[in-house]
Amino acid sequence: MSDPSRPPHLPYNPYDTASVPEFSEHEAGFSDWSPSNLPFGPNYEGIPGFPAETSAAASRNISGDRSLNTKVAIPRSTHASNWTSSGRVSRACENCREQKAKCSGHRPTCQRCQEAGIRCSYGDRKREKTAKCVVQTCTRQIQAYEALLREIVPKLDSQTAQHVEGIVNEKHVVERDQSFSGEKDSTLPTAATSTKVARASSPGSASGALDYTNEDFNRDEKVQAMGFVGEHSEIAWMYRLKQMLERRIPLSPEGLDRYSLASVNYFVDETGVPVLDDVDITDRPPQAVADYLADIYFEVVHSSFPIIGKVIFLKQLNSFYTGPFMRPGRRWLAILHLIFAIAAKFSHYLQERTDDTPDDSLSYFSRAWKLSNNEISLLDHPNLQQVQVEGLTSFYLLLTGQVNRSWRLCGLSMRSAVTMGLNLRSESNSIAPISKETRYRVWWSLYMLDSLLCVMTGRPPNSSDDFCTTPLPLPFREEDFLEERVALLIEDHDARNLFMDTLLCRGPGKSTMEGATTPDTMGHPLTHLGRQCEQLASTAMESLTPNTSLYFLYLVDLALTMRESIDTIYAPGAARKSWREIETAIAVLNGKVDAWHSRLSPAYHFTQGTPGLEQQRTSLAFHFYSTKILISQPCLSRLTRNGPGAETSGSFCDTMADVCVNAAGQVIELFPELPDPTWVYHVSPWWCILHFLTQSLTVLLIELLLRLKAGTVKHQTILEQVCKVTRWLSQLSTKDLYYQRAWLVCKGLYTQQAGDQGTRSFADKEQN
Repeated sequence: MSDPSRPPHLPYNPYDTASVPEFSEHEAGFSDWSPSNLPFGPNYEGIPGFPAETSAAASRNISGDRSLNTKVAIPRSTHASNWTSSGRVSRACENCREQKAKCSGHRPTCQRCQEAGIRCSYGDRKREKTAKCVVQTCTRQIQAYEALLREIVPKLDSQTAQHVEGIVNEKHVVERDQSFSGEKDSTLPTAATSTKVARASSPGSASGALDYTNEDFNRDEKVQAMGFVGEHSEIAWMYRLKQMLERRIPLSPEGLDRYSLASVNYFVDETGVPVLDDVDITDRPPQAVADYLADIYFEVVHSSFPIIGKVIFLKQLNSFYTGPFMRPGRRWLAILHLIFAIAAKFSHYLQERTDDTPDDSLSYFSRAWKLSNNEISLLDHPNLQQVQVEGLTSFYLLLTGQVNRSWRLCGLSMRSAVTMGLNLRSESNSIAPISKETRYRVWWSLYMLDSLLCVMTGRPPNSSDDFCTTPLPLPFREEDFLEERVALLIEDHDARNLFMDTLLCRGPGKSTMEGATTPDTMGHPLTHLGRQCEQLASTAMESLTPNTSLYFLYLVDLALTMRESIDTIYAPGAARKSWREIETAIAVLNGKVDAWHSRLSPAYHFTQGTPGLEQQRTSLAFHFYSTKILISQPCLSRLTRNGPGAETSGSFCDTMADVCVNAAGQVIELFPELPDPTWVYHVSPWWCILHFLTQSLTVLLIELLLRLKAGTVKHQTILEQVCKVTRWLSQLSTKDLYYQRAWLVCKGLYTQQAGDQGTRSFADKEQN
């Protein structure tokens, strides 16, 4: 039997794929499907074929209804309807239900609404409304439980805390995937979900346990230019501070990018590397300009980055300009122009207004890039000059704010160095002693650069200390390598070990690098050393005087402890350690850094050393305090995450947090009170001074905004230090874009939390 309430069956033609033409890019797409193009025609109503009521019957029904009651009849459409039904439908639309009229029950539009030309909708049933209420209640409960879990995570051991974080973050990933696929219920609170997703993407625990990422680093060019930033970078600390300050602010979905790591990144990798196309690789500056640039490089850079043999290179440079038939190779020319580019950049920074003066470093760098990079350069086997080219390129990118690119080039250079075995001690008889020592310095220069970039980016080192046996660099000037006492010390490995152990106060029986917590050549007991070795080491010790090579040795020795700190505290494997083990490691590492400071030569005392060594003393001070901050920062972060009262006053964690803040304050004290850019470029390690500034400033902001009460003496002291840093950043912002970005990011963190009154007070102190 047929149901009269149902519409008649529409005729159906079997789908014939052969009759459908292939879709081409010139034919209409989905967006061209207008009602006039549909196969049903523009006037298709969807319910054809029903018999219509006669107008007379309709009149009789209306007249009869009025005689029985006063209800007004429902107006009909002007044209005759062809639908009728004597049965009941399971569900009426909202319009028919309100008017208490007979509904056809057809979807998406019933017959009555279609004829009246009004919108037809079917509301939720009682069961569906109850289900939605249950979903909303469960959602609120889940959010409450999740907030509770996040509150107790800092009080759990590292393994349990990581497990809880993984479960919570997995829930957010599922919600995000459902929202992208359209499966997510529109009734869920998107703002709350977005806030939790943003918090879930923050760096991990302050103990350094981070073995996953929650951000798509392939999302756009800005994020790609920044790349992954790990826990031991000050950018990660700044990002976590920003999240803590904005935790109570509702986050809209379109504002989610504000919570990306890129929102606090102040480097300029996304601006690109300008390489000029119209430079001639055969051009070279006049000899007077070349000598001037070479002198600048070896005076302000070489002592901290001795990747080039100074004596040999200066002889080659002189021959290149005086010998009319000299035709050096492309790689040597690339090294020459990279040295010119670095020196020209330094000279450009010394100008009062860098915007008004041309930057010749771009021309030199472009020539070096074209000389060292051709269509098959990546396939060439590396040699010593190629290692130096890659290392100098990385250094140039660092001082121009291209930190991400610098880190990648440094890694390539270290791989080239490992390919040549520079990470191992050389016992070849075919290599002259001076060449051996030069190669050792090439390796340690790359090691120092890699360690610096490792901290700035929060990424793992590009080399493993377990595969390094290169001896520490000898603390003698390069001009003295040809002297007999130095040449014999380079060749006699036992005498060299004894000399280093005595110089660095590590005592007999320990290898040089073992005492510095990283591997070197295996040391030998004093009983196995001959009288000749003891005499050679003693003679070398007596003739040692403060010089740039001794300064570089101190830098490398400190970098070894800094590298150990990263491996012990911040590596993802630290997640398996308890907080008690982390505290023990922090205590040991802090003791090693203090021991390093105690054995410095009096000439390198930070404030009372030899006046002529001010540049080297200041650089050692910056690296020393920066390493102290790196080691002790997990304790400060733990206190801020756990809240006040989590650690008892005077506990180890509380003590080391104070050490971290005091070290940051000492960094700021190294700067003169009045901002003077010339001091930065003549005294400090100017290529990484922004790192030291922002690292210290971030620690001070964490202490100021999260731990101290306004009005206290300590709060006032740290506020003045913060204002001093911002004054320096403001002054240096005229020199380069990344200084300006850092100034705006750090200033914004404070002013957002301080409010209008605090902002005015901050501005007054900053100007004063």
